[in-house]
Amino acid sequence: MVVGICKLTLYIPDCRSLKEKRQVLRRLKDRTVNKFRIPVAEVGDQDLWQKSEIGFAAVGNDRREIESRLQRMSDFVEDLGLVQVVDQYVEIMNV
Repeated sequence: MVVGICKLTLYIPDCRSLKEKRQVLRRLKDRTVNKFRIPVAEVGDQDLWQKSEIGFAAVGNDRREIESRLQRMSDFVEDLGLVQVVDQYVEIMNV
């Protein structure tokens, strides 16, 4: 079994409050989940207005497929235009 995790550090330039940040992240998470059917969660920087960390994971039996899926999700988040991806951390584990 292959498990892949990805954590994205995001910059949200137009947010002026935590409420605005939550609205942007909700749209981003809903669109990502609808397209890829993989859960997405905010995992860090929850009290900052313009910065956030989101995480998602994928499980399968082909390492290349998991790497590709995580990269497609990361690209999708950036292409939405709601946020800027500042950093990306990916880890692939064989269990």
